[in-house]
Amino acid sequence: MNEQIISGAAEIIKQRSRVPSFCDLSLIDLEGYPTTSVMTNADSEGIETLYFCTELDSNKVRRIENCNKAAVSFPDLDYNITLVGTIEVSTSPDLKKEKWYPGLEHTFTGIDDPNYCVLIFKTRRYNLLIGWQQAEGYLY
Repeated sequence: MNEQIISGAAEIIKQRSRVPSFCDLSLIDLEGYPTTSVMTNADSEGIETLYFCTELDSNKVRRIENCNKAAVSFPDLDYNITLVGTIEVSTSPDLKKEKWYPGLEHTFTGIDDPNYCVLIFKTRRYNLLIGWQQAEGYLY
């Protein structure tokens, strides 16, 4: 049963990637308080790994450098997907090229923009509610 719910959650996340659809990314700020940013998910690998694109000089990056614990939530009337794990910042040219999607040109001059970076979120635990089915657990 959990595998079916996990698979359903992975499909929802994939469908919401790179489109005008938002999720909540929660980080710990420099004073130790939780903060939440509304983000577009750039890509995903199941529920295990999610990617976000943002500015290297943003508060999000400073928060991640201070504390790499994070949570991602995809709320909807029909489901709630909550993932908890760690997040890191990448400036890899190959990853930046791979995760680029239409719409980012409104914020960045292009893939080589020095302020463009990719956030890599790795899920440790999950709480999924899809329809009337619920699953929670740890990936590692």
